[in-house]
Amino acid sequence: MNNTEAMNWQKFKNQLTQYPDLYLQFQYAESKWVDASYHITEIKQAPIISVDCGGVMNSWTEIIIQLWEPGTTNQEPGMQVSKALSIINLVENKLQLNPLGVVKIEFGNSQYDTRQMYPGEMTADGENLIIDLRPDFTQCKAIERGGSCGTTTSGEECCAPVVTAKPKVELKNLAMAAESCCTPGSGCC
Repeated sequence: MNNTEAMNWQKFKNQLTQYPDLYLQFQYAESKWVDASYHITEIKQAPIISVDCGGVMNSWTEIIIQLWEPGTTNQEPGMQVSKALSIINLVENKLQLNPLGVVKIEFGNSQYDTRQMYPGEMTADGENLIIDLRPDFTQCKAIERGGSCGTTTSGEECCAPVVTAKPKVELKNLAMAAESCCTPGSGCC
């Protein structure tokens, strides 16, 4: 998967290890923050295998960190990066995570539909490590490969269903010459 927004698992973990004493905060939209009471409920590894509209097989791995707000707001500063790293270590003791896997953060609450987002900029600000979350998006891999989505060079539509050609029918002229045809009063009938 080619995605300029994507961060791989190894880079994500390396950035976290630089700030173990800071509090881990997530901003999911403009001026909208995951409440400091959040939990990391699970870390998933999802191998993806797909065939795109150009008929090309693609595969990649996603590492998905799921966040959950328990519904009660927290007056505490939140989860320290060191605690998040201890959860990551617990997971990695049971499941070998692909270091090149694309990281996504899964989050939703009563005002924001659950979705998977990319961790964008990670900023150390005072006692916080802020991860700015960016929405996931759809893409056309054929266009990313330099092809086109719509028609191939032979004029076929790469995304359209296959259409079988109709058989050609030869048309014959059934009109006969006037002298070989019976006319009224000619006595041929």
